[in-house]
Amino acid sequence: MMREGQIRIPSGCAIAAVISRDGRMISGETVAEAMKPMHERSNGLGGGFAGYGIYPEYSDYYALHLFFDDRDSRKTCETYIKEYFEIVHSERIPTRKLPAITDEPVIWRYFVAPLHSMLASLQLDEKEFVARAVMKINTSMPGAYVFSSGKNMGTFKAVGFPEDVALFYKLEEYEGYSWTAHGRYPTNTPGWWGGAHPFTLLDYSVVHNGEISSYDANRRFIEMFGYKCTLQTDTEVITYIMDYLVRRQGLTLEEAASVIAAPFWSTIEGGKDDEKRREQAYLRTVFPSLLVTGPFSIVLGFTGGLMALNDRLKLRSMVVGEKGDRVFIASEEAAIRAMEPDAENIWAPAGGEPVVVRVKEGAY
Repeated sequence: MMREGQIRIPSGCAIAAVISRDGRMISGETVAEAMKPMHERSNGLGGGFAGYGIYPEYSDYYALHLFFDDRDSRKTCETYIKEYFEIVHSERIPTRKLPAITDEPVIWRYFVAPLHSMLASLQLDEKEFVARAVMKINTSMPGAYVFSSGKNMGTFKAVGFPEDVALFYKLEEYEGYSWTAHGRYPTNTPGWWGGAHPFTLLDYSVVHNGEISSYDANRRFIEMFGYKCTLQTDTEVITYIMDYLVRRQGLTLEEAASVIAAPFWSTIEGGKDDEKRREQAYLRTVFPSLLVTGPFSIVLGFTGGLMALNDRLKLRSMVVGEKGDRVFIASEEAAIRAMEPDAENIWAPAGGEPVVVRVKEGAY
C-alpha cells in the first residue's frame, strides 16, 4: 500500500485569491475558507497568504516581515536595518500557539522608510534601494530572512496546512482589498518556512502551482541583474522575473505575461493582427531566457490588483468567478464557492491568457 510521501502528486498545490474592484475591505478569514475544500492538494509542508491594504496606518512605509533563527540574528539584522532605514515601528508579529504549527522561528515586522542620506549617496530610487536591502539580508545574514517587503501589504506563511497557518497568524483580525493564498505540496524541494508561498519582493507576491522546468535558465539570467535565488524552490524566480520586467524594464503586466508564457512561434506567425504579431515576436526575441516552461498556474498580487496566468498549454487548473465587485480565482470551483456560494460567471482562462483585475483608481 502506498503511504503519504511515497507517491508523487504532479497536480498538487492549491491557489486562491479574492479582490474587491471597489477597494472594499475583505477579512483574511474569507480567503482562508477557500483553502478548506482544497485540503488534499497540500501535504502540510507549506501554507501562506498575502494581503493588500492591511496596514492603512503605516501605508507610507515599507513593511518588512522577517524570520529569525534566534535573538542574536535579529539583533545583527536590526543593526543593519537601522543603518539604512528609519524604523517608525517594530514588533513581533502576533501569532497563536497551535499543535499543528511547530518549530516556528522568531517572526518580526518593521515599518521603515529609507534614509534620505543613503538614497542620495547611493543614487537609487526607493524601490531599488529596498530590493537591494532585501537581497543583502537574505544572502549575507545567516539566520535572517525577509519574506515580505511591500507598502501596505504583508505576507504570512509557515510550514503547515493553509487553514492552520491562517489561524496561527490570526488572519481573521486583518482586512484587505485583495488576498492571495497557497497550500503547498512540494515535489522536488524541501518544505521549510522560507520555502512556503507566497514569494514576494516589494509589493509583488506570487503563489504558484506546478513546476518550472526552465528554472536554471531563468535563474542564471535573472541573477545577472542583482537578484539572488536562495530559497530552495523554483517559484522564487517568477517573482524576480515579474519585478525585473515590470518595475525595471517598464513592461505592462500583459506584456510581461507574453514573456513568461510566450505563445509558440507557430502561433505568432499565424496571427492575423500585424501589430500584435510584431509585439509578441519582439518580446520573445528580447527576453528568450525568461520564457517559463513547464506546467504552472500562478496568481501575482501587486498594489491595486491581481493577475492570474496559466502556462501556454494550460497544464494546471485555474478558474475565475465574480459576484458584485469581487473577483475570485482558485484552482477549483469549490474554493470559489467556499468564499462566495452565489458566485457567477465561472470560467477557465485559456493557456497563456492573463486575467488582470485592478481596483478602481483611488479606491485603495
